[in-house]
Amino acid sequence: MWKNKGSVTMELTLNELKEEDLDTALKIWNEVVREANAFPQTEEMKRDEALEFFSSQSFTGTAKIDDKLAGIYILHPNNVGRCSHIANASYAVDKEIRGKHIGKELVKHSLKKARELNFKILQFNAVVKSNKGAIHLYESLGFKKLGVIPGGYLKKDGTYEDIISYIYKL
Repeated sequence: MWKNKGSVTMELTLNELKEEDLDTALKIWNEVVREANAFPQTEEMKRDEALEFFSSQSFTGTAKIDDKLAGIYILHPNNVGRCSHIANASYAVDKEIRGKHIGKELVKHSLKKARELNFKILQFNAVVKSNKGAIHLYESLGFKKLGVIPGGYLKKDGTYEDIISYIYKL
């Protein structure tokens, strides 16, 4: 059992993505792409692309509340070869239930999974500066700010915003 910030008890489960959850996972992922304030992708994925994309990750995790898919994350190497011990991850939570600490549970689960997969570091390359919720979450969990890349993120309106890089030693 799990209590969200409103102290409502719910059953939260964290698992690997199952094919029967693909359509809902895709809907949640594409919501974040459409919002254009967190992910680098500019185009929404189609179902066949999503199946290939999610299955190509080192791990694709989900969070369910009372058996309803609430969020998803991907975990994979940030680079190849001599840098493949550094992981990267992205997180998406259903917009209808944001603010209930689902993202925090996904990040904590990804840290555990990254250790299991023998990654040594989890690095976020591009946290959009205006994404205050993500910044607060990452810093509260012990992620360290590496630096700021001025104008590193192209916003939907054609302007550019700074991005922040973060690191977590596993």
